[in-house]
Amino acid sequence: MDCRGTRHRLLRLRERGGSVSRNTNSVLDHTSEELRQAFAREGLERFRADQVLRWVYGQRVRDFRLMSDLARPLRERLYETWSLGCLERESSFESTDGTRKLVLRTHDGAKIESVLIPEPRRQTLCVSSQVGCSLDCSFCATGRLGLGRNLRAGEIVDQVLHGAEVLARSGKEITHVVFMGMGEPLLNLDNVIRSIRILADPRGMGLSPRRVTVSTAGVVPRMAELGRALPVRLTVSLHATTDEVRNELVPLNRRFPIATLLEACRRYPASRRDRLSFEYTLIRGVNDSPDDARRLVKLLHGLRAKVNLIPMNEHPGSAYRRPEAPQIEAFAGTLAAARLPVTVRRSRGDDIFAACGQLGAPAPSHEGQTRLILSDKQKGNALRHR
Repeated sequence: MDCRGTRHRLLRLRERGGSVSRNTNSVLDHTSEELRQAFAREGLERFRADQVLRWVYGQRVRDFRLMSDLARPLRERLYETWSLGCLERESSFESTDGTRKLVLRTHDGAKIESVLIPEPRRQTLCVSSQVGCSLDCSFCATGRLGLGRNLRAGEIVDQVLHGAEVLARSGKEITHVVFMGMGEPLLNLDNVIRSIRILADPRGMGLSPRRVTVSTAGVVPRMAELGRALPVRLTVSLHATTDEVRNELVPLNRRFPIATLLEACRRYPASRRDRLSFEYTLIRGVNDSPDDARRLVKLLHGLRAKVNLIPMNEHPGSAYRRPEAPQIEAFAGTLAAARLPVTVRRSRGDDIFAACGQLGAPAPSHEGQTRLILSDKQKGNALRHR
């Protein structure tokens, strides 16, 4: 398994960033037990599934033909009937703060984005759950795209594998996954739950569900279902303290107004040690007044809650602007004075449109220190056109 030739070919494949297979029967759509059963139905020994999974998740191999502990006929058979990748890495942008945005292409040509957020003690990957988004939140670039389709569980898992491949080059591993990318996770809940179970499988990545956070704009009927299915952390995108304002910022509020949403939060089956997180994007002159801060304290009274304040991440075509620093500090101070846990999120990757609310925005210009990292295919095209 560790022969020098295999290692050399493996490194070349990693640099390519995977490829979209012609087969949609993907290993990444299966838990280990499901893959064993699928192999058994095809007349293969069940333990072959475990061998394949060790290569995929342990060695990051994208080609059955490199799995040297499988007989050659079996490798060829699996190559013809199964796939190991759902997504192709089209490009990667690196921010001046170290954040990386991965632009990934699906088998049907759609583009999605994932974001690697490095921190001293954790490496977080923000994944997408849909191609585009149907919610049309007025401050979010993704909402302008509309909804293409739901992502399969394997396409969500493959985002994590792509992120893991990038981090492996610096000897690091993904420690946390957040569903805060493109799309509303609870409108694709079955595939989101399935992908988390695949990632948590001990024969897969072995990622604890407690290191997974799922964000929702407030799809009330499915919130409790998520909490019953998995011990993940829930984050609610609130963004306003009155229905009038939230109707404009988050049109879903017309179906599930603030009172209904907060009642669902009170019923959410969270662990007693967990606080529900509420995200609140601060927009100048819209929801950042002292009255808004006081109303927010009142709304969350009695909930084990914490608030993440997100100064508006501006993007092309949006008229919204972030408040000035004193306004942000005053808003946070009001919450803190009421003993409501609050943090002001530092924007990460906003120079490459990788911050909250910016995914799907037009590609940034590559000025200053922002780096565009091309895939091998793009490098080849650039050389041919020189």
